[in-house]
Amino acid sequence: MTAIATRLEQARRITGSFPGPRSQELARRRSAVVAAGVASSVPVYAADADGAIVRDVDGNQFIDLGSGIAVTSVGASDRAVVAAVRDAVEHFTHTCFMVTPYEGYVAVAEQLNELTPGDHEKRTVLFNSGAEAVENAVKVARLATGRNAVVVFDHAYHGRTNLTMALTAKSMPYKHGFGPFAPEVYRVPMSYPYREEAGIAGKMTGEEAARRAIGMIEKQIGADQVAAILIEPVQGEGGFIVPAEGFLPTLAAWAKETGVVFIADEVQSGFCRTGAWFASEHEHVVPDLVTMAKGIAGGLPLSAVTGRAELMDAVHGGGLGGTYGGNPVACAAALAAIQTMKDQDLPARAGHIGDIIAPRLRALAEKTDIIGDVRGRGAMMAIELVKPGTAGTTKEPNPEAAKSIVQAALAEGVILLTCGTYGNVIRLLPPLVISDELLADALDVLEAAVLAA
Repeated sequence: MTAIATRLEQARRITGSFPGPRSQELARRRSAVVAAGVASSVPVYAADADGAIVRDVDGNQFIDLGSGIAVTSVGASDRAVVAAVRDAVEHFTHTCFMVTPYEGYVAVAEQLNELTPGDHEKRTVLFNSGAEAVENAVKVARLATGRNAVVVFDHAYHGRTNLTMALTAKSMPYKHGFGPFAPEVYRVPMSYPYREEAGIAGKMTGEEAARRAIGMIEKQIGADQVAAILIEPVQGEGGFIVPAEGFLPTLAAWAKETGVVFIADEVQSGFCRTGAWFASEHEHVVPDLVTMAKGIAGGLPLSAVTGRAELMDAVHGGGLGGTYGGNPVACAAALAAIQTMKDQDLPARAGHIGDIIAPRLRALAEKTDIIGDVRGRGAMMAIELVKPGTAGTTKEPNPEAAKSIVQAALAEGVILLTCGTYGNVIRLLPPLVISDELLADALDVLEAAVLAA
């Protein structure tokens, strides 16, 4: 990766009280006008962001290991994205592709058809959010197969709309009190190596875990009733769970044999994040449909479903779309972001970042008994925290430690995010353009916070 030009100094800096007076004043204004149900994980308000740095309204600078939840993978305020957006805005901000179409939408579809796994003929449709993409992928699968049932997995997260809440596993805060939910959604066990039960020869293999899930599907639903299997190749909000090797290929093979549509939810794991363009590629899985969002457009709202032409084209004219879907400014940003990913070889860069993070975290785990597991792929890494002394036994979740570590790191100028069904996982999602030196500094802060906890 070549060095990137930035406006902000790529260094953390905490000045004065924390949070500062302007952030505190904004918090007071917010409480009077913003719904209480909208939560923020840090108590500071952003004024600027560039590269891997977020500057708050009081002049503090933070190393961003969250990337807006894997959105600013090309870095905040990427030069090419900014220039493309500026040019697009000067021409038109909206026409609605369903009324007056434009080249940007077509060009993004061409890129996604090329980049997603598989060399089969593909079609793409653009939307606004990850949840919208997932919901439309399910629509396509149901219409194309004439079946209704959708199979999802423990620990899954797929969104906050009514259907995607049904698809999501965790109740609080995503589903609690918001029902009733959409029907014909069935949940089966995920391959969760750290918390997996024993298999035939010790730890359950990926193929064994897949056969367990398949057995439940066949007995409780019936393969001929299943429209789609929907899965995150690396689970995001559920805890950065990487299934055991063989789990995804076995499921995909069964789906192909039974006419079930295999949908890979790559909303968080896509666009170079795991060291490949898409996480499905690590085990050579070729999904029938892929859902994408987050890192696709350098921070602008855009999402997509790309899939086999015969499935996508099965939908009648007017059956897919939306007023803002594939907004022209967001399309311009996506084309620029994808070009940056290619120019900077960000899949390789993500792999390099993983090669820096993983050994640091494993060495840290040797120094403390509250890290039960280190896992992830590329620049999508995590540590799972457990109560002291339980890492090798009960593996009792330790969400209190996760919260305290994140708070301690923030006070030193590093933004971290938690996740996981039990709230006990700290995830690292640095911008893929972060320098080795800045990443090392952030990891030093994380290590100190973990050892203090």
